[in-house]
Amino acid sequence: MSSTALPVLSLVETRVLGVLAEKQRTVPDSYPLTLNSLVSGCNQKTSRNPVLELTESQVQAAIDSLRGYSLVAETSGGRAFRYEHNIDRVLRIPSQSVILLTVLMLRGPQTAGELRIACDRMHNFADISSVEGFLDELAERPAGALVVKLPRLPGARESRWAHLLSGPPPEESMRGAGASPDAAQAAHDVSLGEVAALKANVARLEAEVASLKALLGRVCAELGISEVG
Repeated sequence: MSSTALPVLSLVETRVLGVLAEKQRTVPDSYPLTLNSLVSGCNQKTSRNPVLELTESQVQAAIDSLRGYSLVAETSGGRAFRYEHNIDRVLRIPSQSVILLTVLMLRGPQTAGELRIACDRMHNFADISSVEGFLDELAERPAGALVVKLPRLPGARESRWAHLLSGPPPEESMRGAGASPDAAQAAHDVSLGEVAALKANVARLEAEVASLKALLGRVCAELGISEVG
């Protein structure tokens, strides 16, 4: 497929493509994926938006369609057919850009800060500016934009990005002023999650300190010395 003849992919096709790209980096020992593994990855309840319940036949149909675009290749290793993606070769983009597209395909529109965190298992971007640099390249790609920056949601500090592999984003995504309160709240989920994680770490450290103090007390008692501090 020519890099200028990019097809408009369905939700199922982007989910299949995103799962293949994700699993290549997160579970390399299992990659390329069997059909069963691919279906499981498509139907994950975590790190997926929206959550889907796809059948084997739906996933197989998406695979066959993507193979027609050369975006997916089939291999015959072992007793089952396995599948791998060709995103970087077909779209002619670097691995960092593939990873950003992967997260956008699997999780929907996100800010650069959210993308940096979500990509961490696949690639450690140095900072948000690095993420934005690759996003800008994807948005200004000479052969056709692959991402678009959406209008900022009410109350949000950053704009979200969406992929264009399925064509222009839905109208409600583009119209920031008409977005629901839930969508605006979603823009802050990452920072809230970080606060929760910090609180959990503090609680864990406090418990460890208390345990160490108790151990020190027992040691001092056995040695017949008083605790210092």
